[in-house]
Amino acid sequence: MDESALLIDAFGRLPDLIDGAIDGLTPEELHWTPSPGANSIGWLVWHLTRIQDDHIADLLDDEQVWTSGDWAARFGLADAPDNTGYGHTPAEVASVRPESAEALRGYYDAVAQRTRKLLNDVTPRRMERVVDEAWDPPVTLGVRLVSVLADDLQHVGQAAYVRGLLRTRR
Repeated sequence: MDESALLIDAFGRLPDLIDGAIDGLTPEELHWTPSPGANSIGWLVWHLTRIQDDHIADLLDDEQVWTSGDWAARFGLADAPDNTGYGHTPAEVASVRPESAEALRGYYDAVAQRTRKLLNDVTPRRMERVVDEAWDPPVTLGVRLVSVLADDLQHVGQAAYVRGLLRTRR
């Protein structure tokens, strides 16, 4: 299996995992947290999508999906491209209020479609291209893509866990 096929398969698993975490939930359930200051399912899925959107847009030297439509309004937020959730305070986490599970999935699908376009063009040579020299060692395209995938998988797993806690509350 080549790099492109491997990454397409890995990123392609995320939609089903996201669906498992959000399907059928109300806006209130998406916003519910197991304790004050904890992350909600809605925030976790929004954040993993924002990180993917931000990083893939940077790799493509393109505008983020977030700022190219009405996505921010559907989450009760401004369309600030630098607001990815990284370093959010509990109050900022609580301010992320997706209008529905469909809004979360729609935003993720739009981002994932662009990610697949990038992944279709991945070659071993392109994977070695340095995309961020601010780190030591500098970050290559391959390392950045694995980093995004790892972050997404971690957060969707957390969202599924919070959903399990939500079920015990019902």
